[in-house]
Amino acid sequence: MTGTRAFGRGEGGRQVLELPRCKLVVLSGDQRGEEALMAGEVYRIGKSAKNDLVLDDETVSRAHCEILREARGFLLRDLGSTNGTLLDGAEIREAYLKPGAVITVGEVELKVRPHAERIEVLPSESERFGLAFGRSLVMREIFGLLERLAPTDATMLLGGETGTGKDVLARSIHAASPRADKPFIVVDCGAVVGTLIASELFGHERGAFTGANARREGAFELADGGTLFLDEVGELPLDLQPKLLRVLEERRFRRVGGSREIRVDVRIIAASKRNLEMEVARGKFREDLFFRLAVVPVTVPPLRERLDDVPLLAETLLAAFVQKQMGRPSLKLSEEASAGLRAHDWPGNVRELRNVLERAGYMTLAMGQTEVGVAHLPAGLAGVSMGSTSLPTFDPALSYRETKTRFEEDFESRYVRWLLERHEGNVSAAARAADMDRKYLSKLAKKHGLR
Repeated sequence: MTGTRAFGRGEGGRQVLELPRCKLVVLSGDQRGEEALMAGEVYRIGKSAKNDLVLDDETVSRAHCEILREARGFLLRDLGSTNGTLLDGAEIREAYLKPGAVITVGEVELKVRPHAERIEVLPSESERFGLAFGRSLVMREIFGLLERLAPTDATMLLGGETGTGKDVLARSIHAASPRADKPFIVVDCGAVVGTLIASELFGHERGAFTGANARREGAFELADGGTLFLDEVGELPLDLQPKLLRVLEERRFRRVGGSREIRVDVRIIAASKRNLEMEVARGKFREDLFFRLAVVPVTVPPLRERLDDVPLLAETLLAAFVQKQMGRPSLKLSEEASAGLRAHDWPGNVRELRNVLERAGYMTLAMGQTEVGVAHLPAGLAGVSMGSTSLPTFDPALSYRETKTRFEEDFESRYVRWLLERHEGNVSAAARAADMDRKYLSKLAKKHGLR
């Protein structure tokens, strides 16, 4: 009885999502005949009203047992119950379920029945999902999938290059879930020093290590009831991966230097710019952790593969930029500038587009204009030229970074020259118009040999 989800294409090339579920039928006791469907990643059974399946029977413990959805299947685990948990008559601490198996909880019998749900996922009719925008078919297919799965507790793995918007999608998934009013906690696994990542995730007790002067709650505790976003999870050290896997499976952990077990209810969304399947093959990432995270894998395509999204993204990003400028007029993008943006291959993806538009927005406002034109875009942008002067030519001997630096310096020199000429060499007036520091403008002028 597998617990993984399978993606495929049905008739007409539409996305098809297979949702294996676990159905339980009560065979004995006062609730005989009741059916329960396990929809989330963890399904708890017991007498307490906090459980997913509440069994009102004196032989059942308050927190009796739980079923976990894993890559290998559905794992039944006893939670230290008074009368024990049996599977097909044998008492177990944990065991994988098979179709037709009978679970005995105290004296209540439950029969396991597989339940597969096949969902045809149509592209979304909307050009946005939460904070994410896109009108291309590939993005609307992603939106359609997330619209169906965001309201669940499904663990998701977002893949794609840096700057494609994985963080934005993660926040949007959380906002569209029943956990929206609970915490959304982010841990950048690539930005935390290796020796401190365990403390960042699980917290620590006072005196656990040098510098631990006070007890600290970790990300799992802070995210209790909400969503934990593990960004760049592919950077996680190998020696810590088994600890993370254990917490994902059991939803309980100990702080670094602590002895008390802490139980949490957290939804996991992970992201990585690395191809984790390749990292598994190279021995850099644990296969079992990969399968635990990739319950629902979603790959976000780079911007160069969906250039149809550029005009919509540019319009949205410009509107967001203007909203931050108190009392400033709205901005629009000229057709020539839009064509220039579409001609670029965007190695930095949406993040690069946002930076380019913010800089162009500042320049446009500084000139007292309301339309972002070609002259406001960086000279290094593909398809963009400035005035009648030709752009520097590409040099095959230079790297991408060196070429980009060369183009940016050319743009900087032209802009400073134009700005000073416009204000007849008055550095103070030019700096005020461009919203720049006067000393910084003088430094740029000196750098480019302008007086």
